[in-house]
Amino acid sequence: MGDFIQQFNPIMQAFLATLFTWGVTAIGAALVFFTRTVNHKLMDSMLGFAAGVMIAASFWSLLAPGIEMAGQLGQVPWLTAVIGFMGGGIFMRLTDKFLPHLHPGLSINKSEGIKTSWQRSTLLVLAITLHNIPEGLAVGVAFGAVAANLPSATIGGAIALAIGIGIQNFPEGAAVSLPLRREGMSKGKSFLMGQASGLVEPIAGVIGALFVLKMQNILPYALCFAAGAMIFVVVEELIPESQRKYENIDLVTMATMTGFSVMMILDVALG
Repeated sequence: MGDFIQQFNPIMQAFLATLFTWGVTAIGAALVFFTRTVNHKLMDSMLGFAAGVMIAASFWSLLAPGIEMAGQLGQVPWLTAVIGFMGGGIFMRLTDKFLPHLHPGLSINKSEGIKTSWQRSTLLVLAITLHNIPEGLAVGVAFGAVAANLPSATIGGAIALAIGIGIQNFPEGAAVSLPLRREGMSKGKSFLMGQASGLVEPIAGVIGALFVLKMQNILPYALCFAAGAMIFVVVEELIPESQRKYENIDLVTMATMTGFSVMMILDVALG
């Protein structure tokens, strides 16, 4: 896979990688053609697994390389990491505050962001889209980092990040399409709405790659920014959603640790 990806320029690499992550979102959304529901324990476990993947990716694929690059570029590593990491979290907090959205499993009167008359389906898609933005950016920045020829960035590490994010996108597609199907929407439209939440990833991936290629000095900040944005999503959304049913909390915790382990193995083995 690495040889295939390397024949393209970094922008196309980021685009292809995020097309893959969007495709896995679409596969998750396609569950709607086979069932209206997924066992709560299974769905919570998948969300917990996704949280573990994102936590591991935030450190192994983003923060650690960002800190190392900061030192290589003569920056103060801990300061760069803090500025970038907190910047990502603040960006997501502001987006969360103003973008209208509704987390899966909640009634429409609990929608967040600026109040609108938008339909529940639109708000559900926007909720998943909101945390697909940092995932796409992370993949784009990772491939942009490889193009910068810094020793701490490898094509294997960037591919590992894309694979990990792709894996955890599966339950996200299902988390949109299945509730819409249960509410009476057709299978086809439920699928289209579910996969639509992942379409932002190729856009964000290309933007991330373009950004760091044009301004390589800010690359360590960009990596740490993506990590902060992803951790915000994990803590603000994935973990609370996965543990909403308290009786599943031990199972979800182990699923989260499994997700972390899988992403860690991917990054260490491929990176």
